[in-house]
Amino acid sequence: MGIMKLSTRATTPSKRRRQLTKNLVAYSFILPNLLGFAIFTLVPIVFSLGLAFMSWDGANEISWVGLENFKELRDDTTFNIALRNTLWYVAGTVPLTMICSLGLAMLLNQPIRGRNIFRTIYFFPYVASLVAVAAVWNMLFFPSAGPVNELLRTLGVDNPPRWSASIDWAMPTVVMASVWKGMGYYMVIYLAALQGIPAILYESAKIDGANAWQRFRYITLPMLTPATFFISIMLTISSFKVFDLILIMTNGGPGRATNVLVLHTYNVAFRRFEFGYSSAIAMVLFALVMGITIVQFYMEKRWVEYSQV
Repeated sequence: MGIMKLSTRATTPSKRRRQLTKNLVAYSFILPNLLGFAIFTLVPIVFSLGLAFMSWDGANEISWVGLENFKELRDDTTFNIALRNTLWYVAGTVPLTMICSLGLAMLLNQPIRGRNIFRTIYFFPYVASLVAVAAVWNMLFFPSAGPVNELLRTLGVDNPPRWSASIDWAMPTVVMASVWKGMGYYMVIYLAALQGIPAILYESAKIDGANAWQRFRYITLPMLTPATFFISIMLTISSFKVFDLILIMTNGGPGRATNVLVLHTYNVAFRRFEFGYSSAIAMVLFALVMGITIVQFYMEKRWVEYSQV
């Protein structure tokens, strides 16, 4: 008995050392990414949060102003327009992209000839250069000599829209470009989710007399809930932080028709050098996205409960 106790005591520290070595090896693999996140993401976020309550132009000393930056937002006409444009963009982009992605996924999930080629074609815009996509869309929808307006004139439309050069049509043009560029990526996610639905569910529904709409309503949609939830979260976040597409296509114009919060934050910070005020705008955007994400989590739980009824 004494020998067994001594051997157990001797092996316990060695096991702990081996486990500690394994943990250190595992942590060493994630350490570079953790350091990069801390230096380039976490520290700037914390600094921006503190800077929202200060005034700083990048050259002079930082001074504490409390809630003055947030009070200034109420009277900032450009901020109010940018907020309204951002909500308009999100409301147009998110549902349209999800509907188009799901429609494409269901179509290209059928046993049709050349479906792999079509999948590649629809996915290609997502990996294409954003600068090239924006430039091509501007040329296609060029008011005076673009192919789209030339086609509309051929069909008998005397005064076709001026698209990105029009205050009324600029945002819809950007939304269409965004949907076209992003729907291929989310189509792939929906395709993976569709192919994970057991075929026996559809076969049983057909035997029970369910039509196509009933199979879609009671089988496809509930089974796609995790994918739909993921896509809605990712689309909402990416839509709220849209910047590059609008910067290239319209630069916030004409006038302020497509000026969004991220573009306004950029202009305030790097053109007016009001870093404190721009940080306050960024914090409002962060709070807005966080609130909508929480609502989406709540709605996702309700949808799961409703789909199981």
